[in-house]
Amino acid sequence: MATHAPTAAAHETGLITVRVARKRAEAADIVALELVPVDGGALPPFEPGAHLDLHLPGGLVRPYSLCNAPGETHRYCLGVLREPASRGGSAAVHALLAEGQTLQVSAPRNHFALQPGATRSLLLAGGIGITPLLAMAEALHAQGADFTLHYAARSPLRLAFAPRLLAAPWVRQVQVHLDDGEPAQRLDLPALLAAPAPGTHLYVCGPGGFIDAVLTAARAAGWPEAQLHLERFGAAVVQHDSDAAFEVQLGHSGPVVVVPRGQTVLQALAATGTVLASSCEQGVCGTCLTRVLDGTPDHRDQYLTPDEQAANDQFLPCCSRALSPRLVLDV
Repeated sequence: MATHAPTAAAHETGLITVRVARKRAEAADIVALELVPVDGGALPPFEPGAHLDLHLPGGLVRPYSLCNAPGETHRYCLGVLREPASRGGSAAVHALLAEGQTLQVSAPRNHFALQPGATRSLLLAGGIGITPLLAMAEALHAQGADFTLHYAARSPLRLAFAPRLLAAPWVRQVQVHLDDGEPAQRLDLPALLAAPAPGTHLYVCGPGGFIDAVLTAARAAGWPEAQLHLERFGAAVVQHDSDAAFEVQLGHSGPVVVVPRGQTVLQALAATGTVLASSCEQGVCGTCLTRVLDGTPDHRDQYLTPDEQAANDQFLPCCSRALSPRLVLDV
């Protein structure tokens, strides 16, 4: 009879307690974390492109992509950039987490998965956006799949995981592009994306400007939307001068909560004692995705696809509002 290693014990809330086994400076303003289970069991497995939520000191919850090989269950590896405009998450990772410290994490979730049946994968990383694409490269190599990884960074000092890339058995499938390097090696998006082919899927992650530049070049070259995949790490919550108060109702017969101008649905519900699971609070990670039973949302997220937004049967209460006077939520 087959035997299996014990799974890492989860907290009663579904969280997993881990220990910071290693914390090191990976590049300028970037630290790498290696998290291991405190009970010696196996961690829940994850697919390439997945992320988990770190529950940080001070009650902060922030999502970070897993960058180690997906087959590993003895550790989770992350890379975290200290954001100048941090809302506390990356600053807490850099300043407050130390080796030996314990903390809780969620089980991995994946909204940026590799597409089955692709004949070729084109991975484009900008800066810290390399993290989920490292896991993708590991998985694609293990599958014997055709892929190329393009990694753009400002300078060698900001090139994270360089030793790992150089030692990887798939290093010949990596091209590095430095903003301060010779012009000939810089990333030429129109040239790279000029010839979309059926079965080739593009995956892009990094700063918003980098993602937008990649998508603009790809769409201009005629890439089908179904072959474009992205993950954003952060986005500004959109506010309009015309924003007005509206109501949300909890279920068809539940209480009604007023969401004033300048407050999110998430905040308004929390003020009345209804706390929804959330993480990024910027409409990026999908943690707070909520089903809409009635009414029309005003979608302001970067998570749902245009078709999913058009269906109007779910929305992100951390950033989106309402076009109708009331939204009825499945809460």
